[in-house]
Amino acid sequence: QVQLLESGGGVVQTGDSLTLSCVASEGVVNKEAMGWFRQAPGKERELVALINWSGTFTRYSDSVRGRFAISRDNTNNTLTLQMNNLKPEDTAIYYCAGQGPFDLVATPAFRSWGQGTHVTVSS
Repeated sequence: QVQLLESGGGVVQTGDSLTLSCVASEGVVNKEAMGWFRQAPGKERELVALINWSGTFTRYSDSVRGRFAISRDNTNNTLTLQMNNLKPEDTAIYYCAGQGPFDLVATPAFRSWGQGTHVTVSS
């Protein structure tokens, strides 16, 4: 199973930016989609963004579209989430997911998950 390690979380203020990174332990993620999910206190985990294996297709939740950008570097086995104009409702634990299908409608099932990185946005 691929190991995923997130980094880049922190405490920021409303309107600030953060960049989350996820490094995979091996290159098997090259041929599958990857994604970012988040779980806020007291809420279920939700999909934030998806990207297909080549990076040509992306998908975002309505709540982050236009503010967040997902990208990947298959050469370095890295997934990135650029988060701009952060809001208090973005406060959550953010998880990197790998080894799954890209889907434009349903939330895909991923086989590999990171441990999560905390993002706190203060008002």
